[in-house]
Amino acid sequence: MKRKKLRFALAGNANVGKSVIFNQLTGLHQHIGNWPGKTVEKAEGTLHFKGYEVDIIDLPGIYSLSTFSLEEIISREYIAFEKPDLVINVVDASVLERNLFFTLQLIELETPLIIALNQIDIAQRKGIKIDHKKLSEILGVPVIPTVAVKGIGIYNLLEAAIETVERGIRSPRGIEYGKEIEEKIERIAAAIREINLPYPARWTAIKILEGDKKIEEEVKRANPDILRLAQKMAREIERIHGHSCSTVITSERYEVAGKIAREVQRIQPVIKPTLSERLHDVTTSRAFGYPIMLLVMLSIFYAIFTFGDYASTLLSDLLYGSKPFLDQFLINTLLKELIWGGVIEGVIAGVTIALPYIVPFYFILYLLEDSGYLSRIAFLMDVVMHKIGLHGKAFIPVMLACGCNVPACLGCRIMETERERFLAAFVVTLIPCAATTVVVLGLVGKFVSIEWALLLYIVDLAIIFTLGRVAFKKLPGEPTELIMEMHEFRMPHLRTVISQTWFRLEEFIKIAFPLIIISSLIIKVIELAGMFEPISVLLSPVTVGWLGLRYEMGIALIFGILRKELTLIMLATILGTTNFGVVLTPIQMVIYCLITMLYIPCIATIAAFIKEFGWKKAILITLFEVFFAVLLGGVALRILEPLGVL
Repeated sequence: MKRKKLRFALAGNANVGKSVIFNQLTGLHQHIGNWPGKTVEKAEGTLHFKGYEVDIIDLPGIYSLSTFSLEEIISREYIAFEKPDLVINVVDASVLERNLFFTLQLIELETPLIIALNQIDIAQRKGIKIDHKKLSEILGVPVIPTVAVKGIGIYNLLEAAIETVERGIRSPRGIEYGKEIEEKIERIAAAIREINLPYPARWTAIKILEGDKKIEEEVKRANPDILRLAQKMAREIERIHGHSCSTVITSERYEVAGKIAREVQRIQPVIKPTLSERLHDVTTSRAFGYPIMLLVMLSIFYAIFTFGDYASTLLSDLLYGSKPFLDQFLINTLLKELIWGGVIEGVIAGVTIALPYIVPFYFILYLLEDSGYLSRIAFLMDVVMHKIGLHGKAFIPVMLACGCNVPACLGCRIMETERERFLAAFVVTLIPCAATTVVVLGLVGKFVSIEWALLLYIVDLAIIFTLGRVAFKKLPGEPTELIMEMHEFRMPHLRTVISQTWFRLEEFIKIAFPLIIISSLIIKVIELAGMFEPISVLLSPVTVGWLGLRYEMGIALIFGILRKELTLIMLATILGTTNFGVVLTPIQMVIYCLITMLYIPCIATIAAFIKEFGWKKAILITLFEVFFAVLLGGVALRILEPLGVL
């Protein structure tokens, strides 16, 4: 009886079009989660084709099956242990040789394989023509040409995948190394066949010779003699070639990939540079790259904040206008206060203040990513980010943080190591989000001066840089270099962009909104219980004695832990006026905004931090940032008062 359920995995380098193929195959029947116990995203979807229900798993984009990054470990272990029915290896036809290096590793892992030769249109524009039938003969696996963004070849790819499974998977042809290496591989593999390991014996032997620590540990546990034999063989190879064994094997694999590419592709000279190449040269040059980046960034923020302000006002008028209708159904005053003030106002604040900024930010971010420009920004910012122990890719979550710290915290998953993820997340929690900008401009910008508001941002950036440097020096481990592919500039695939935006938005709603509702209820109960006054008095040694603020302002800062914009909203409620210039001194407004910018962004950010790094690290960062903000606020007061500049 024919099996009706199949599992296919999409594997390949980054930026080869895997996400587009995934969306073309699965449409709306997909969801994004995390790999169990990991912070790397897991995209899964389903489709129905020729009587089969097919689960599609989009593996992280990687360049090898080593263990240098979490993504590589996840992909390798999924293929080896979960054993999907078929792996669809997505290959960029415009850089065939580089992509075949990964394909050959999949073949060595004895993976049931089919190749999607994607972006053949870009290859043709470069003057590259590939004989996909000859490539299929050489590798021993089906090769299907595709242009994923246009949907070309997707049906053929799926049809070939089903046919491959139905007629029975044949092991693809492995590559042969030099005679002296082959002899040693076979000798080690023969010994490995005597022990019980989940990986193919030949692949395991090659990995030991390459110095793969994880495989070495597994072999050592099973039989230490095999590891000693492999190390002896590796030394012999090094003596013959004069290079490390891993370098020799990698070089031979690249040589095979190059040989295959030369056999199957014909390159016609392209005299006139393509538009994509001209754009790449301009956007990465020292003379024009940085001004273009600055102009793009300013345009993005202007567009986001303009749209956000308009949408926020529109939604506020619409949603707050529903209160009279709700009052007709809620007769009990206490119930009305709890439901309206404790639940609905929290939801409305999230909808009217957060979503209008987050949605356009994500949409523009994924437009930039899909077009290819985001990788150019990362390249330009690499030097700056290296000063705090990160590389250019960290600028992407930093950008996100200017809209909202929650998605920025989640966006740190793009960093390669756990150390860099944590360091990047620490930095983004210090970035002023859109809600913080509202507070700074609405208080200092309006009632002191715009110059002082800008000065606060300059001070904040200096603090971020300083704390980032300190964290970089104190955290154990070494920073990694920026290794990322800058794919061709291309028109973004709108369906993929909208799909990715929706997934991010859904993730934000699931994390932030339950916490907003619960916290709003707690704060409303405290208010109704008449606890504001005692809490204000309790906080006065810090708020009045150390920070020089009014004693009531401590309550407003507590509300800021729920949502940063509430530090301004509650300040108006507590002081009974929106004309802050009458009731506060300029120094008080500056100190208040400085603290608001620096202490932990909000409870939703704390939740995101917990989700990514666990309770202990989240609590540590929260306590440190609150303490540091209060300490710096008191120091700033003692500097500004004697100067008399305000």
